[in-house]
Amino acid sequence: MDIKTIKLYLHLSESLHFSRTAQAMHVSPSTLSRVMQRLEDEVGAKLFLRDNRSVALTSAGVEYRHFAEQTLDHWTKLKAKIDPKQDLLRGRLNLYCSVTAAYSHLPGLLDSFRREHPLVEITLTTGDAANAVSEVKNNRVDIAIAALPDPFPDNLHFAKIDDIPLVIIAPTYRCQVQELLTESYIPWDRLPFIVPEHGPGRRRIDNWFKQLGLIPNIYAQVSGQEAIASMVALGCGVSITPEIVINNSPVRDRIQIIPTPIDIPPFELGCCCRNNKLDDPIVAAFLKVI
Repeated sequence: MDIKTIKLYLHLSESLHFSRTAQAMHVSPSTLSRVMQRLEDEVGAKLFLRDNRSVALTSAGVEYRHFAEQTLDHWTKLKAKIDPKQDLLRGRLNLYCSVTAAYSHLPGLLDSFRREHPLVEITLTTGDAANAVSEVKNNRVDIAIAALPDPFPDNLHFAKIDDIPLVIIAPTYRCQVQELLTESYIPWDRLPFIVPEHGPGRRRIDNWFKQLGLIPNIYAQVSGQEAIASMVALGCGVSITPEIVINNSPVRDRIQIIPTPIDIPPFELGCCCRNNKLDDPIVAAFLKVI
């Protein structure tokens, strides 16, 4: 009997779901079953009633849970007494965000988190914001900074950080696109549009086209809002993009914001994680700094 076994047991006694506990505690279901079988052999009593559909605690299982809770509490207090740093969170947090979010919102979150949990290792992956939710769904990262998708998956959790306005952007220097913008009215149907390949940004711009009754002139479909801003700055076309991308872009001096004929709903930006990660102490601690 060891502390890891006790932690596995306590999680399972709450979840009453072997697969859920195995995933949350980073062990295979077969390993979890073997550990629980060995624990029952050591205790000398059946702790769980199991069938193909459900898991329940026996009366011995309830008694052992009280013992396990007390043991873990005493162990935690002992470690803290021996080494005050033992009560600090340790481990790794895998994050995903766009390059822009790494400039705009992540620094403040990380600064607050690291002040409270200096021993946690941070692994950061940057990429297309449109892929943020899928990175979480596919369990490649613990938390992603993402725009709230519609519809939002039931198995995910979203903690809002900010509202992000969307604007129409165009090049500032003289080119064919800029000349179209100097006409007495903006010929939206003739303007070349650069659009995201997929994700919430693509859905926003498609809805905007639909509301205008516009058959758009699509110049290119591009991965990443930062790449879209660069193409607009080069005079390739116009686009609808988060204002914060322009504010943090190295080519912002070559981009202008033009008025939109209809309102564009802002993005809700937040931290996204799987629901089953909410019990992870490191994930929970990061969400608290929002």
